[in-house]
Amino acid sequence: MEELLEILQELHPDVDFELCDTLIDDKILDSFDIVSLISEINHEFDVAIPAEEIIPENFNSAEALYSLIERLQDED
Repeated sequence: MEELLEILQELHPDVDFELCDTLIDDKILDSFDIVSLISEINHEFDVAIPAEEIIPENFNSAEALYSLIERLQDED
C-alpha cells in the first residue's frame, strides 16, 4: 500500500489519499491521471489492469485501487 500511496502523492501532493474515497466522483483524478496510474501500477506491481476494470469504483480511493491490485496479483 505504501508504494501505491507514493505513486498517488506524486500525482497530487495536496490530496490525503488515505482518507479520500471520492477521487473520481470529485474529479480529483482525471483521465490523464488514470493513464499515468495504470502505467505506474503496471511497472511497480507487475500487473496489467484490463480495460473492464477501469471503472470509477476501482479508482475512487487508494483502498479500492489497492484491492484491485491485490486481486489482479492473485489471479496471476
